[in-house]
Amino acid sequence: MSRAPPRTSGAATHATTAPAHGVSVPVPIPGPNARRIIERDRKFLMTSTKTAPIVAASGEGVYVTDVDGNRLLDFAAGVGVAALGYAHPEVVRAVREQVGKLSHFAGTDFYYENQTVLAERIGKITPGSFAKKVFFTNSGTESAEAALKLVRWHRQRPIVIGLLGGFHGRTMGSLSLTASKPVQRARYAPFVGGGHHIPAPYCYRCPYKLEYPSCDLYCAKILKELYFQTSIPPDDVAAFVAEPVLGEGGYIVPPPRWHSTLKGILDEHGIPLIDDEVQAGIGRTGKWFAVEHHGIVPPIVTMAKALGGGLPMGAVSFPAELDFPTPGAHSNTFGGNLAAVAASLATLDVIEKDRLLDNARRQGEHLLGRLRELQGRFEEIGDVRGVGLMTATEFVQDRTTREPAVAFRDAVLEEACRRGLILLPCGRSSIRYIPPLIVRREEIDEGIEILDASIRAARDRA
Repeated sequence: MSRAPPRTSGAATHATTAPAHGVSVPVPIPGPNARRIIERDRKFLMTSTKTAPIVAASGEGVYVTDVDGNRLLDFAAGVGVAALGYAHPEVVRAVREQVGKLSHFAGTDFYYENQTVLAERIGKITPGSFAKKVFFTNSGTESAEAALKLVRWHRQRPIVIGLLGGFHGRTMGSLSLTASKPVQRARYAPFVGGGHHIPAPYCYRCPYKLEYPSCDLYCAKILKELYFQTSIPPDDVAAFVAEPVLGEGGYIVPPPRWHSTLKGILDEHGIPLIDDEVQAGIGRTGKWFAVEHHGIVPPIVTMAKALGGGLPMGAVSFPAELDFPTPGAHSNTFGGNLAAVAASLATLDVIEKDRLLDNARRQGEHLLGRLRELQGRFEEIGDVRGVGLMTATEFVQDRTTREPAVAFRDAVLEEACRRGLILLPCGRSSIRYIPPLIVRREEIDEGIEILDASIRAARDRA
């Protein structure tokens, strides 16, 4: 197993806390301590989305140590939450100092300077030069709910349109737009009324059996040419919500000009775009927000995950004129928790100071190149795609038919876990690779080495 050399100080580093060595798995995963905890978890906790038998004890940089002493390389980053890796000293310091003074008083009922500072900061980094306001939440789904309530309240229109394959959360309002997997919606109908969907811009599996660019972006133009002419009256639409890169739906990157073509159609009818940056935002793709790659300015941006530096924190940025004129039309208790605000400010500071946007672009290019090398060696990899450090491989049974290789993908995940690489699935048969933004070239290479061995082992099992 490769060993990463010690970190040094400077841009895109985590010099004071990152371990000087790489993956080490002396105890088979799950070890005896992990098995005991997993058994208790199954007894006392609600069934959720556990994907691997990993029981974490601590983390430093891009590595996590489990309760049996195994040190694992994390290419999941807490589903994108751990943008700066684990135990970053500046985030730890900021949270400790804030908790020592005040962690919570009365939510949104009183005033806190740091909330104002963070809101102003978010307004500056979100696209667009118009006057903005911010609402703080505790999660991505709550950010989606707040955005939906904003457009419903102001536009007084019943319909919100989303993408098939999109994921916006699991609470009932956001779930009405989530459409990435049937299990997320099963048995919950009826949903909040007014949710409509159109197919996502999924070039590898184009639902219209067309090819880019000869398709002339039909997947965007169909909104105007078909849906607005048949089932969706445009004057009844409150908003269109979309992820700039589909997350849970498969890390699907829309083709060039899809966003601008869609935005032009929406603008014709005065329909605002809600840009869901919960997974793609705060530097993941090499820009503050992934939509910046597409040259458009969405009026409403939702965010969470990486924003909180490891603490529950989300936000919605929106035009100031969309603010509620009536106090109490929307609120919450924990939004803008002061410890989470401190973590957020420290996270934004580190991303800027250590030039992690540049690192995400640079290391993302290297990661994408290494994944394409694997694609050249393994026919099971049908597609490699991504932007910055938001990348994925899609596994297929046959490259001609492109039939999803779900069981093979799952076997790769299991083998990677056994070897000390933390990964997550997405879509039907894809694996996502989202290491912390502080990741170095050597750590990416270490991960690719483990992935290579895991694919070979999955082949042997087939």
